[in-house]
Amino acid sequence: MANHMMDFPLNTIDILKSAALRYPEKEVVSALPDGSMHRYTYADSYKRAAQVANCLKSLSVKKGDHVATLAVNHYRHFELYYGISGMGGVVHTLNARLFVEQLEYIINHAEDSYLFIDPEFLPQIEALAGKIPTVRGVIILCDEDKMPESSVFKLQNYETLIKAQSETYEWPRLDSKHPCGLCYTSGTTGNPKGVMYEQGSTVLHAMMGGGSHFLNFDEWTVAMPIVPMYHVVAWGIPFSAPLYGAKLVLPGCALSGENIHRLIEEEQVNKSYAVPTVWLTLHNYLQATGKTIESLKLVGVGGAASPKALVKTFAEKYDVYWMGIWGMTETSPLATGAILTPEMSDLSAEECYELQSSAGKPIFGVEIEIFDANGNPLPHDGVTRGDLRVRGPWVLSSYYKSEGSNSFVDGWFETGDVAVINPEGYLRVVDRSKDVIKSGGEWISSVELENAALNYPAVNEACVIGAAHEKWDERPIMLVTLREGEDYNEDDLKRVLTEKVAKWWLPDAIIVVDELPHTGTGKLKKVDIRNEYRQYLLENYN
Repeated sequence: MANHMMDFPLNTIDILKSAALRYPEKEVVSALPDGSMHRYTYADSYKRAAQVANCLKSLSVKKGDHVATLAVNHYRHFELYYGISGMGGVVHTLNARLFVEQLEYIINHAEDSYLFIDPEFLPQIEALAGKIPTVRGVIILCDEDKMPESSVFKLQNYETLIKAQSETYEWPRLDSKHPCGLCYTSGTTGNPKGVMYEQGSTVLHAMMGGGSHFLNFDEWTVAMPIVPMYHVVAWGIPFSAPLYGAKLVLPGCALSGENIHRLIEEEQVNKSYAVPTVWLTLHNYLQATGKTIESLKLVGVGGAASPKALVKTFAEKYDVYWMGIWGMTETSPLATGAILTPEMSDLSAEECYELQSSAGKPIFGVEIEIFDANGNPLPHDGVTRGDLRVRGPWVLSSYYKSEGSNSFVDGWFETGDVAVINPEGYLRVVDRSKDVIKSGGEWISSVELENAALNYPAVNEACVIGAAHEKWDERPIMLVTLREGEDYNEDDLKRVLTEKVAKWWLPDAIIVVDELPHTGTGKLKKVDIRNEYRQYLLENYN
């Protein structure tokens, strides 16, 4: 059959090229380590992306080669996204919070050709000297006068390399299946696995993710992705923001409540995206200082369950809409979102908070379903729990180098999440499969217990794990950090929990700690906590 449309695959560089033409003066603003701000336009960034591509060509980087970045959210990382992928290379974003041993494994598994890194991460790379044989050079992302020294690598300066290059580049027209990005899972069990993003899937994700039925970007948007560019492409926002003409604010690595507030106020940020712990940090800062965030209208929240107590706080104290989001490295990552709908105007505030704290409905193109242990679909009644599966045009079909084939069943990707779906299609992830607590043959959701604890004013953060129990196999224990200036009483906390969950779910022990460990993306390190507290009940209550 004859084709009736042009064979014209869209590439990632088309996004920045279009932004430079349609929104040439729209800003990309970056917070730098010295506290200063860097400003330039989409037109400027497009020229520098061309210089990056020419630089890579001069370094003999070819189509399909993997080029790694180890950097936070700033303008140089932004232009690397486009320069590398635009010339046909693969942007491999390295997680800056990984252990050196994990970086070694990932760099070698990906067979990276060059490393573009922020100066502060040089010690981590120096520790790998002699252990990453495919790497041909290390390029430092800083001004020429701020170059660090190294006794083990011959370093090159990013600005020195690109300033000698032309600001124009003959971009190739790449097949939609051509790889453009590589991101590794967190590897909480076994080695991390690579997820390869493609040109076509990335552009489609940017179009759908930034559209009016999801992130809703336009020329009035000032978007600040706090979620790191080194993990899951900052939720695709460095691609979707320029596609729709939004001003882009990149916060660097200074993510204290004070710095986040400063950026929101100075740049008039109206939409921002991060894991729940970031918004908890900002809330604590605002409470301590009495400051406001009047420009901010929406926060997109993913990476962990949305605590309903925080949803309510942001609505009632700050007039900010909390949009629960769900996705994974394997879904590029945006899959579902609790967008504001006209129907919500007919609901009570509490009913709205319930929807906002969910993961929302699937974005166009993504399908979700829950299954029982035998692979049978389960009802969408908002109560029945099942194993969550997902499929769609930007959901992976296999891991890099064909690893983890047991994660794919009948065209679906098995997420490892336990979830419910209500009759209106709203998804609620109740736990990770490995985090569900099985007590006497019955299941207890650690996430629901943690969220219930946040209704008690003195609790700042909560973590629930299953501890070994002589009679019941497992029983929940809860670790909490406390908020300054609030009175804490364990019996009062238990009374609050009883209002939210079944009495037999109540933790057998509540332990107050100074802090809880988190991953580089803000998630609780439950593996570490389980390792430390797994025997707690056997050792203290026998």
